Amino acid sequence: MIGSKGRITGLAVAAILFGFSAAAQAGDERLYASLGDTTRSPIGWVEFCAENPGDCNGGASQARDIVITQTAWKDLLRVNRWVNETVKPMTDMDHWGVIERWSLPTDGYGDCEDYVLLKRKMLIDAGWPREALLITVVRDKKGEGHAVLTVKTDKGEFVLDNQNESVVAWTDTGYRFVKRQSQSDPNVWVSLGDSRPAVATASARSR
Repeated sequence: MIGSKGRITGLAVAAILFGFSAAAQAGDERLYASLGDTTRSPIGWVEFCAENPGDCNGGASQARDIVITQTAWKDLLRVNRWVNETVKPMTDMDHWGVIERWSLPTDGYGDCEDYVLLKRKMLIDAGWPREALLITVVRDKKGEGHAVLTVKTDKGEFVLDNQNESVVAWTDTGYRFVKRQSQSDPNVWVSLGDSRPAVATASARSR
């Protein structure tokens, strides 16, 4: 199991040390020029939720952004780095014999969305609000489908990415943003402007 190789022990304490704001301040930089209409969930999400209903509990809720403190920022870096170093990249075809399957990488292998699912789960289990942790589908610098975790904060939107050890602002990724989870319901997805279809979210590219 992934968890047996190490745990992010400070997260639960850190979650108590910072508050949550209901919305970003008026002067904060927006993640996108505007959010579009609701759209289809990515291939693999519905099947993942059927197998892991506890990770997909939805329903309408209040959008919340994380108030970033030094401790919270260090925890984001730690989670991103630990998952990236612990999970070994493997395509879904090599792993499962199918083009696309979303799963928690409990056997130590996965591709981009599996990294995202584990990072999201670890942070939620530590007390972070799911409304601020949004699975996001992008097109990378080569135009290929890719999944990252967007963290909405009072200081802007930051991206946790298996292709980058650092946590960076969305504007520094060089990606084109396609769709992401709604803050108010994790099972509702909203379009972000790139209308080209993304058949699969990503390959398991080595870091």
